[in-house]
Amino acid sequence: MNEDFHLTPLSADADSADLLEALGPMEDRPPESQYCVFRSGRERFCLPVLDVEEVLEWPVLTKLPLAPAYLVGIFNLRGIIVPLIDIAMTEGRRPGLLPKHVVVASLRGEGQHDDVRIGIASDEVIGTYSVTSEDLLEQAPENVPHCIGMLRHDDRLALVIDLRRLLEVFPGPSI
Repeated sequence: MNEDFHLTPLSADADSADLLEALGPMEDRPPESQYCVFRSGRERFCLPVLDVEEVLEWPVLTKLPLAPAYLVGIFNLRGIIVPLIDIAMTEGRRPGLLPKHVVVASLRGEGQHDDVRIGIASDEVIGTYSVTSEDLLEQAPENVPHCIGMLRHDDRLALVIDLRRLLEVFPGPSI
């Protein structure tokens, strides 16, 4: 056993400051972020968990006439109408092969604007990962303009989605 490792018992009346002191200095630990990783088509994508409201099973959709191919439809989420986009349409998803999940993301409104919710079609939700800044790569493929980088997880890469860019590339209806 390592000679530098010692357990120090805390008294029964220890408070949170005593516990933090026993855990050691915080500056030794790299800051962590959490990301929700999912697959859409052949690619893995991720969003910061703070941008993800929830993950749903495939909802009942209302199709919109004359909508672009990536706009699958709209659905009702507890009284809120949410547009659903399929970002895998750009890579030629086979017609009739529907995704299984929806990742509902929320873009915080600025000033007096409301939050904007958007559903992203997902074939598989892989999980939530806590990562450090060393796991994030700032370069993204040039042909994926809605992504701002890549995330390393489980010896794989996931494209990091920027919701503002996503709404520019795949503009949905304003509801």
